[in-house]
Amino acid sequence: MQTSAATLVIGATGTTGSRVVARLAAAGHRARAASRAARPVPGAEAVRFDWEDPSSHGEALTGADRVYLVPPIGHPDPAEVMLPFLERARDAGVRRAVLLSSSAIPAGGPATGRVHRALPSLFEEWAVLRPSWFMQNFTGDHTHALSIREAGVIRTAAGEGRVGFVDAEDIAAVAVHALTDERAPDTDLVLTGPRPLSYDEVASAVGRATGRDVRHERLTYETMRDRLAASGIPVLFAEMLAGMDRAIAGGAEDRVTDTVLRLTGRPPGDFDDFAARELGRTAGAADSRPDAQAR
Repeated sequence: MQTSAATLVIGATGTTGSRVVARLAAAGHRARAASRAARPVPGAEAVRFDWEDPSSHGEALTGADRVYLVPPIGHPDPAEVMLPFLERARDAGVRRAVLLSSSAIPAGGPATGRVHRALPSLFEEWAVLRPSWFMQNFTGDHTHALSIREAGVIRTAAGEGRVGFVDAEDIAAVAVHALTDERAPDTDLVLTGPRPLSYDEVASAVGRATGRDVRHERLTYETMRDRLAASGIPVLFAEMLAGMDRAIAGGAEDRVTDTVLRLTGRPPGDFDDFAARELGRTAGAADSRPDAQAR
């Protein structure tokens, strides 16, 4: 469905938002790329947006009839800032909203769970994406990626638990379908990759792609919580993240769904392919740094 109205993409320079903008532009849809710095994004209209600054909200919503919602990162209660904005968006003419949440958070649960529960009453058309853990957590400046580069280790409190890791490219593909298809999903969508993997198996896959020895270090919930808090993450958010690892250890994420295939017409990407593409490509550059092996 192509339209002269625009899709406001919040978090447009982030992991999923940047991919959503690119896919919208490639399909000929107008996109307003919202970020705190209003950074230019190819194929989109850059606009300033800050969850904590309501004065930025009105301009961002101009001309938009749908919105892709990436919650404020690290906020202990995203609903506190998101719900007033969503009411304003509805009053401004937005009729379809697609929320990025998590497979670990049901409607009415903590964090984005409150927003999930409120969405159907706020908008005519809606969807909540509930992806499993991102494959991209092992790239860039994410915690796992940093510990792999610095120490050849992945630290979790997930034990032997398995996760259906999903590629952000697949999340973006489903998001664009939910935003632009003639009929909105009007439901929540759990997104996974094609197979669940333990962190031991992930460490092996990363090692094969990078040519390094990578191992999984199993931490207790308490140790994981304290490490996260010591890194600067707010304590309540650190407790929630460590609790998610503990839930993984109990089997909460050991599942796969057909959502990506059903909505996009193609199977979700596999972790081995992702690792070869993203980690194999950057391994040489990372290891060429003088201190790459010393830290």
